[in-house]
Amino acid sequence: MENKMFCYQCQETAGCAGCTKSGVCGKGPRTAALQDMLVWVTKGLSEVAVRMREENQNVPDEVNSQVVENLFITITNANFDDEAIIRKIKETLEMKRELAKSLSGTEPMSPAALWDDAEHMEEKAKSVGVLSTEDEDIRSLRELITYGLKGMAAYLKHAAALEAKAENRNTADGKRDTAAFLEKALAATLNPALTAEELTALALETGEYGVTAMALLDEANTSSYGHPEITEVSIGVRKNPGILVSGHDLYDLEQLLEQTDGTGIDVYTHSEMLPAHYYPAFKKYSHFVGNYGNAWWKQKEEFEAFGGPILLTTNCLVPPRDSYKERLYTTGAVGYPGCRHIEAGEDGKKDFSQMINQAKQCPSPVELETGSIVGGFAHNQVLALAEPIVEAVKSGAIKKFVVMAGCDGRAPSRNYYTDFAKALPKDAVILTAGCAKYKYNKLNLGDIGGIPRVLDAGQCNDSYSLAVIALKLKEVFGLEDINDLPIIYNIAWYEQKAVIVLLALLSLGVKNIHLGPTLPAFLSPNVAKVLVQQFGIAGIGTVEDDMKLFFK
Repeated sequence: MENKMFCYQCQETAGCAGCTKSGVCGKGPRTAALQDMLVWVTKGLSEVAVRMREENQNVPDEVNSQVVENLFITITNANFDDEAIIRKIKETLEMKRELAKSLSGTEPMSPAALWDDAEHMEEKAKSVGVLSTEDEDIRSLRELITYGLKGMAAYLKHAAALEAKAENRNTADGKRDTAAFLEKALAATLNPALTAEELTALALETGEYGVTAMALLDEANTSSYGHPEITEVSIGVRKNPGILVSGHDLYDLEQLLEQTDGTGIDVYTHSEMLPAHYYPAFKKYSHFVGNYGNAWWKQKEEFEAFGGPILLTTNCLVPPRDSYKERLYTTGAVGYPGCRHIEAGEDGKKDFSQMINQAKQCPSPVELETGSIVGGFAHNQVLALAEPIVEAVKSGAIKKFVVMAGCDGRAPSRNYYTDFAKALPKDAVILTAGCAKYKYNKLNLGDIGGIPRVLDAGQCNDSYSLAVIALKLKEVFGLEDINDLPIIYNIAWYEQKAVIVLLALLSLGVKNIHLGPTLPAFLSPNVAKVLVQQFGIAGIGTVEDDMKLFFK
């Protein structure tokens, strides 16, 4: 039977092989095809940008921004709005057409760089998807690179929003360098002459630039809002009407907090926005009151119970129920048919007045739970605690650190991570970032000499903090190899931001990473074999077997 679509970029892809009828994420075949088309024309635009640089021409910043935005739109659970994707395809073709006029070279270009027929985009989309690359290993490596670049684009987008906000931002040059690499790597996936070995090297280089992108975002976040600090976050509710904010974009949250100040409306975080509470700059808002609910995949029940407007600032959108669809707002790269979308003005700022007015007419949130959770253990905070942590390691009070960063998801097999956290020896400390923490961050795992046994660094991009902490510990203990540290890597993944985190760790020389609940479907047997042989990548087993493996 002919596939209606083909997508295998996320962990929950059907049968751990590929979605061929409709996406597990909720996207249909037409949306999938349009996203394939958007990626393909973005690669073509990137090739033109690369040629411009080769001819010593300046590539306008709006081209870099377009490439970043386009990739972000195609991340899992980000945009389901076909008309919005079509507009982006047309914008990209128009931009490519204008830029190509400046090229003087006569070297042949790829079909993606030359194609310009917006009227027939949906017919063309049938021939430019993942399976258009016939060689399984080349296809696997191209997709590994592309998915890593999608994750990198998300981080660059957030950094760019804060750079635009502040005139004196020292991330600008680094962002341009990273965008130039992103375009070079995208163009390289069109090159039929590149071998598997060359593409493997490019995947590792993608990881190196992934570290840079996460460092840029860390700099943008901390210079704007201060360094995260240890914070106790309420998970209950108050009696006021509320607005719920999900996703990763801190600048969107800041603008909403400013516009709701003094209105009698409380603001709550959901899923990956939880770490916003750790930043000092947001603590001045008395109406920024807590976190509501859990990881992204529980949003249908939790958004319905919340009762007020919900703002989706980045991916992790589940197709909404009609019962709350009129309360769901999207912004940035996110989109869903029938949901109101809030665009930024020419000054980069957003007007949330429609949400605010709606919130005033809504009831207070339904309470789901009570109590609090503690986080804020990003690199600056952990390094401030370096002395007691090092002493705890030297004394044997802490025997192992277990990096359990990454993503949560709806598969029952992910309960492994809850059971694994519960089974850990009492002298093990969890280092986490990303929504994977919701599998264990509400457990009472205690502390070791006042050091909590779950140290939450923040969002998925804050996996950078975990790398900084590991490198600092390597220096403190005078070790030659980062793999000599008493650190275990047992990481859950779901979508493409987890892919760039994985490539970043590999580029730093980290080995023996265990990845679950399944290995990526886009890794061909030969590519998986290379990762196993060179880096010790492995899957997960049962909790009992993995305890024996990790704690010999």
